[in-house]
Amino acid sequence: MTAASAAFPPPSHARPPSRLFAFAEPRALLELAAFYAVRPYLSNLPQGDGHPVLVLPGFLASDSSTAPLRKLLKQLGYDARGWGMGRNVRIDAPRVHEMESMLLRIYRETGRKVSIVGWSLGGVFARELAKAHPEAVRLVISLGSPISDDRRHSNAARLFEYLNGRDPEPIRQGRFVDLHRAPPVPTTSILTKTDGVVHWRGSVQKRCAHPHTENIEVLASHCGLGFNPSAVIAIVDRLQLPEGEWKPFEPRLSQRWMFPKTSLQ
Repeated sequence: MTAASAAFPPPSHARPPSRLFAFAEPRALLELAAFYAVRPYLSNLPQGDGHPVLVLPGFLASDSSTAPLRKLLKQLGYDARGWGMGRNVRIDAPRVHEMESMLLRIYRETGRKVSIVGWSLGGVFARELAKAHPEAVRLVISLGSPISDDRRHSNAARLFEYLNGRDPEPIRQGRFVDLHRAPPVPTTSILTKTDGVVHWRGSVQKRCAHPHTENIEVLASHCGLGFNPSAVIAIVDRLQLPEGEWKPFEPRLSQRWMFPKTSLQ
C-alpha cells in the first residue's frame, strides 16, 4: 500500500459525520459536568492492580484534556501517566521515536506491560505503538479514533493535512499504513454514533487474526469521550482484566442503558 492510498483509498462510501453532530459537540461540557456529578460512584469502581497506564490525548489536545481520567485512574490504584509532549499536533519521525522510547522506558522501569488509552488521534498512536512493541503492551483502548485507512471519515482531515502534509513523515517511511489492522494485543474501540468529528464507521474494528478485539458503543460526543461516565466505566472495566485473561465487555444490569447494542455494520 502506498502512502497516498493509505490517506485516500479509491472512492468509497466514507464520509465525515453529519454537521448536526459537529455543531452539537459543545455538549461535551455537559458530559464533563456529569463526570464530576457521578465522581463518587466512579471512585467505587473496581480497584486496579497498579500496572502502568499511558493516556494519549487527541489531535490538538494536551495532557490537560486527559487529567480528569488520569486522576480517577490513579485513585483506583493505577500508575496513570500523561504523555508529557505538549499538544498533539505534528506527526513526524522524532515524535514517533519519542513515544516509542517513552513506552519502553515505562516498561523497563516498572517491569510490567503498559496499557495504553488513546483519545482520537491518540488512539491511532496507541495502536501503532502496540504493533511496533507488543511485548511491552498489555492492552489498547481507543476513544473515537480514526482507525480506518480513509481520512474522509474525519471532519478534521483538512486541518490535519494543513499541519502535517498529505503524507506525514512516518507514512513516507512505510509506517502508519493499514490503520484498520488491530495490534496483536487485546484491543477495544469505544465509539459513539453521534460523534461530530470522526464518523463512527471509521472507528469500528473488524474481526481480524487477533481474536481479542471489540467495539463498545456509548452515548457521547467526540470531545467528551475522555470523561463521559459510560466511556469511563468501560475503560475501567477493561483495565481491571487480569493480564493474559480476556473476555468481551459486558456491562452490569444496572449499566446496560448506557451501552446501546445497535448494529455496527
